[in-house]
Parts: sequence; structure tokens; C-alpha cells
Amino acid sequence: MPGWSEYAKFFAGLISIVNPIGSVPLFLSLTAGQTHDDRKRTGFFTSISVMAVLMTVLAAGETILNFFGITVPSFRVGGGILILLMAISMMHARLSPVKQTEEEAQDAAEKNSVAVVPLGIPLLAGPGAMSTVIVYIHSSSSPTHYIILGSEIIGVSFMVWICLRLLPLIASRVGKTGMNIVTRVMGLITAAISIEFITGGLKQIFPALS
Repeated sequence: MPGWSEYAKFFAGLISIVNPIGSVPLFLSLTAGQTHDDRKRTGFFTSISVMAVLMTVLAAGETILNFFGITVPSFRVGGGILILLMAISMMHARLSPVKQTEEEAQDAAEKNSVAVVPLGIPLLAGPGAMSTVIVYIHSSSSPTHYIILGSEIIGVSFMVWICLRLLPLIASRVGKTGMNIVTRVMGLITAAISIEFITGGLKQIFPALS
């Protein structure tokens, strides 16, 4: 089973990829017509959807890889590239098209309920977060390993709920510039994680690189 440093890395990486602070402007935009209570309810169901999606990936991720005949090293490289593309967009303080295209954004603006789609998935629990969970699943097969990863997913979902609940305070205290700075820092951390995924996968595919 991995050491606690690896679990800490997973938790920090998942927070930086989900990036609830960076999603605040989009949340405000998508819930512009809602009352304060409606926004709190939307934030709650968004955090629940993030937890449900990532827990489902935790439970079924290995089965999905086996079904498609994908090896873990190949998935590490592919997932790393995907996360790197997200990180580059984050370092430019803009939403990555990996998470949401212009057509999806327009469709979201026309929906009455946005908690599950697009806020929960794909904006927060998107391809990058799913890839991270699947990669870390294969570190161990013990029940304790799954329990720890599940607990950390619940912790990240709780942080999403806190961030969305404290929206007025965050928006007024941090401001657009502050949120952009946080997003860029998260992007840098995400980029480092993606490089680790890619190099780790390449070393497994080409042992001579070790």
C-alpha cells in the first residue's frame, strides 16, 4: 500500500484539478437568476454530484480499463496528456475546452438546473479528475487503500461545497484577479502532476528509460 505522502499527493492533486475556487465566476454566471437559498441548494447538489461521479469511478475504474483492454501505463500517459492540456489553460486563467466547449456553455445557459450538468460534471468532476482517480486506484488492491481514496474524495467534495457556499465572501474578498492567481497556481501544480503521470507511464512502457 502507498505511503501517506502518496495519499497527500492524491488529495492535493485532486483539489488542484477540480479547482473549486477557479469555478466561482462560472458558478455565479450560471446561477445569476437564482435566489441566495437556491444558490446554496445548487452548491450542495453540485458537491454531491462531484462525490457521486468520483466514487463511481473509484468503484468501476478498473473494470472500465479491463473492458476496453487498456493497460495502466498507457492510461497514465493518456491521462497525463489530458491533465497537462487542462493545466496549460489554467495557467492562462481560462476554462479548458477539455472541460467545456462553447456549445456546451451555451446549452448550460439555457438549463434551469445546472448542479449536476454542467457544474458537477464535466466542470468539476471532469476527465482530469476521473483520470487521476483511476491512476491512483492501481497503487494497491487492499480495501484500506480504497477506503482512504474514498475518504479523500469525500473531503474534496466537502471543500467544493464550502467554496460554493461562501461564494459572496470569496468573490468580494478575493476578486477576479485573486481568483485568476489561485487558478494559475493550481495550474502549475496540475502541470507537475501530469508530468509525473506521463513519465511514470513511459517508464512502465519502456523499462529502458528507468
